[in-house]
Amino acid sequence: MTDVPPLRTGFWPRLWRRWLSAVDLQTAADQKTGSRWIPIRSLAVRHKPRVLRHLLALTPQDRYLRFGYSATDEQIARYVSGLNFVRDELFGVFNRRLELVAMAHLAYSVDPQWATCAEFGVSVDTRQRGKGLGSKLFQHAVMHARNEGVSMLFVHALSENVAMLKIARHAGARVERDGSESEAYLTVPAATLDSQVSGLFQDQMAEIDYQLKMQAHQFRQWLATVQEIRQGVRDARHPHPHDKP
Repeated sequence: MTDVPPLRTGFWPRLWRRWLSAVDLQTAADQKTGSRWIPIRSLAVRHKPRVLRHLLALTPQDRYLRFGYSATDEQIARYVSGLNFVRDELFGVFNRRLELVAMAHLAYSVDPQWATCAEFGVSVDTRQRGKGLGSKLFQHAVMHARNEGVSMLFVHALSENVAMLKIARHAGARVERDGSESEAYLTVPAATLDSQVSGLFQDQMAEIDYQLKMQAHQFRQWLATVQEIRQGVRDARHPHPHDKP
């Protein structure tokens, strides 16, 4: 629990007010587009254990669609171990138990010749399907790529990965099929002040949401410990008649 800050007097009310203010603004914006805001947080090195748990929990079919082959536990572990959180950007959606239920990997090119290109990959927990998480993560990644000067975003997917290709097409990407594999190419517009402000705003909202979930998670753990202690005290005061002295 190294990423959980200690409880502080007055922290919850202040954080809650900030979150409500941010959500009110975002809700007004989302109502215009008919979409629903989903907190998407940037991931860091300390989130590697959660990334690993998320990917290992994927079904064999989901692993196949995400990596393009039937990735074993060892291959997934090597992938997570090799993630570069300095060069690339990784984003995630957490539930209230701080479990990573969806994540995206925005990999920037290491070849100077393709410095303005990036590749997108995404995975969503089976139980979270149908909520638009993959689409939201793609939109979020496009915004970040745009603000980082990326002009072309690639999605390499199996042709049978209908959901991912549909997301790419809906965003305006050109999809080219080559047998069992497909490539989607999305031209990313240049960054504007509006896109940069929007990116910063959404990042702050997601961070506030994550902090609230951490505080709630910590409180539930503390409450469980207190209840366990109280139960132990009760048992000590009122021993069961069959218990031996």
